[in-house]
Amino acid sequence: MYPIPTSTDHLLSEAEKENLYLKLIEQLNKDFNFANEPVDFPLSTSPNELKIQLHEKVYRLIQYKFAEYLNLLYIIDVSEEEVKKLNGDDISELAGDVAFLILKREWQKVWFRNKL
Repeated sequence: MYPIPTSTDHLLSEAEKENLYLKLIEQLNKDFNFANEPVDFPLSTSPNELKIQLHEKVYRLIQYKFAEYLNLLYIIDVSEEEVKKLNGDDISELAGDVAFLILKREWQKVWFRNKL
């Protein structure tokens, strides 16, 4: 049964528990690079560092490269419906929420690929 994460911290601890955390980092690196928004999260990145760095990257994209941000969401296949439900009043909060949606989608890909 696919474990539906309720928060970024829950998702990252689940990924570690399932021994899929490194695959999650690899998937993030792959999809960001595919979207021409290169990131290089080293495999040694701690879950907390990953959470912070992903939040910062999404924040910068929303703030300065909105078209690239939308392209990234499309390539990762983040639910447009879920993004539209988010409150956009505070960009920092929005970036955190979007970072969670990105992680959630990437986790889903990694989990299914390794469990089925």
